[in-house]
Amino acid sequence: MTDLVIRALDERDAHLFDTLPDPLDNRAAHRLTVHRPDWKRVALRDGVVVARAAWWGGPDDAEPLNVNWFDVAEGEEEAGAELLRTAPWQVGLELNLPGTWREDPRLRAAAEARFTAVRAAGYELLVERFLYRWTPADGLPERPGRLVFRAEPDDAVFFDALRRIHSATLDAHALKAIEEGGLDRAAQEELDFFHWCPSPREWWQLAHTPEGEPAGIHIPAHNPSGPTVGFIGVLPDQRGHGYAYDLLAECTHFLVERGAEFVTAATDRGNFPMAANFAKAGYPVVRERINFEVAQG
Repeated sequence: MTDLVIRALDERDAHLFDTLPDPLDNRAAHRLTVHRPDWKRVALRDGVVVARAAWWGGPDDAEPLNVNWFDVAEGEEEAGAELLRTAPWQVGLELNLPGTWREDPRLRAAAEARFTAVRAAGYELLVERFLYRWTPADGLPERPGRLVFRAEPDDAVFFDALRRIHSATLDAHALKAIEEGGLDRAAQEELDFFHWCPSPREWWQLAHTPEGEPAGIHIPAHNPSGPTVGFIGVLPDQRGHGYAYDLLAECTHFLVERGAEFVTAATDRGNFPMAANFAKAGYPVVRERINFEVAQG
């Protein structure tokens, strides 16, 4: 087997990134995502691309936040691993897969080749997630009318609510943050993400019962790819009433009333209650995302 050449791309040779066939159809997954040419790397053998990766971040980010496109040609798992190992950025990695990848032998083989390469590069599985994309054709979810929503300018109020919500969370990213730095870190990471989104701070909303008791929060947002459900969270002492659905319905209406023609969202596969709420609200699963983190130690 001939020697492997790993190189970064620039605007002159960015077309090389598109020469590797992709049975998992990543281009469809990232149709609204802009990747910088200088954050793309390829592995070539005899001038042919056998592995590729694209790192991603917001338009104002100096460094990428994650790898969100990674492919390997058949039998080139080690080339893919070397591509990731030698990259200047060691950040989390996500693989966006068709929702049928487990049932389709061809898609499953392609996905598992990528898993093999990612693990060989020193990554470990964090979580598997459902990706949703709601459009008006799915029908607006009915507002139950049980909660009262209002804006709140004080970040400290949201910080306190996030600490309480994450004290009994099923979210894998939050649990990782709690393990590494406690509830304060988990809450702060959420706040940092909300502020990073280009949508207005005034969109953040608290939810209360008609009696004035705090029930939860929802964050309608825009990320660089468009309108999204930024966060849904019910306070622990208000759980058991199905309020997560109320928050999701309100968040959807809020975005649509401000011009959204689609709304994206995500939740962990293991978060069965939230997945059920997305299904009830008419959000179809369009893909799945497998999140990996750089192994520690």
